[in-house]
Order: sequence, then structure tokens, then C-alpha cells
Amino acid sequence: MSNVKDSLEALLKVDGAMSAALVDSSTGMLLGGVGSGIDLEVAAAGNTEVVRAKLRTAKALGLDDAIEDILITLSTQFHIIRPMASHREVFFYFVLDRDKANLALARIKVKEVEGQVQI
Repeated sequence: MSNVKDSLEALLKVDGAMSAALVDSSTGMLLGGVGSGIDLEVAAAGNTEVVRAKLRTAKALGLDDAIEDILITLSTQFHIIRPMASHREVFFYFVLDRDKANLALARIKVKEVEGQVQI
């Protein structure tokens, strides 16, 4: 599954999925996005700042580790941010309806799709 759009659409098959995107954190640009309910251009730019802040904090703490994922829990949604292991500057952004989603299964699916997408 090398096509970015196909990979993102595979994420939308997860129960509770609302939208998914692939983002370049070096620029904040959206590389691809699917779904509805959120402005993915704005989310891409804003979550780039989240990733950058976490990387700065890890560096300041002297942590020699990589971000596996970042979970943001809202009252009605889960937001998963997962940098690609093969391209650390690129991350998946996945939005789920909290009442309908299984967070554990969603995290597994993002990891699975990450292993299949080629950019």
C-alpha cells in the first residue's frame, strides 16, 4: 500500500474514524488528507508545533528516545499523532470519535498503515 491516499483511506475504516492526514513537520504542510469534521490544513500546521515542542522537550530532558505516538484526548475525540519511523519528519494525524472508537485498535491500525506507506 504505497499510495498515501489509499493508506489514509484504510485508516477511515477504523470504527469511529473521522479524518486522517499525513503531514511534513519540517514545513507543516499537509501531504494528504481524507475524511471530514476538521480542517486538516489548520490541524497539520498546529500539530506540527505539538511535535516540534515535544522533540524540543525530549532534547532538553536529555532523552535519547523517539516519539512512538502522541495522544490528545478531548471530550468528544481522540487525536493520534504518529511520526513515521522511516521518515521522522513526517507524521500521521488521525482523528476519532471518542464514543465510537477503540483507542487500542486505532493505534495498532496507524502503526500497521505506517509500515505499508511509502513516500
